[in-house]
Amino acid sequence: MRTTEEAEGFDGEASNTSMISGASSPYQPTTEPVHSRNVLGGIWCDTKYLKSHFGVLKVVEVVLSLIAFICIETIMMCSPCGGVYFFEFVSCSAYVVTGGLLLVFSLNLHAKLPLVNWNLTDLVNTVVSTVFFFLCSLVLACINHNTGSEIAAVIFGFLVTCVYGLNTFLAVRKWRLGNGSQGVAQTSEYMRARTASRGEMEARPELA
Repeated sequence: MRTTEEAEGFDGEASNTSMISGASSPYQPTTEPVHSRNVLGGIWCDTKYLKSHFGVLKVVEVVLSLIAFICIETIMMCSPCGGVYFFEFVSCSAYVVTGGLLLVFSLNLHAKLPLVNWNLTDLVNTVVSTVFFFLCSLVLACINHNTGSEIAAVIFGFLVTCVYGLNTFLAVRKWRLGNGSQGVAQTSEYMRARTASRGEMEARPELA
């Protein structure tokens, strides 16, 4: 027959075991807040990016590119039409590509595809869009019939060129700072390794 102490010890072990099993039980209610859970496999709106300089610039670029495309689409007759078609292609392409990059960064999709260098992709897009928007706006300004739609398209074309130029400047500076800090980190790591190796060599006893 068990004594009272043995019974109490057994009861204590049983209670501890039940607490452990209850803590690991999959049927216990969760206390995780609903707002902290990932939605759609980790896709969520990054409001911090939208409020940053790059996020605001991208929103402005998408809006101005769309307005420029709408203005050029309202032109019913043209002769010659080369400048109109060129401006139409550039504004539509910039709207689609920049809008896609805006979705990628604002929905945190770039974290799902780490193999793609998204910063370099964004830099290339801003540089190409700046150059082509400037060219197509300049061509349309030289070859037009002074209609309201053409003048509006030229104005918005040069406006979005300025915005893309500012975005290019900031993106290049960010890219240079990133590469510079990475190079400094690699150099410091290399010097630290050399210093450690020299210390080990000096600490070794000389051979007789």
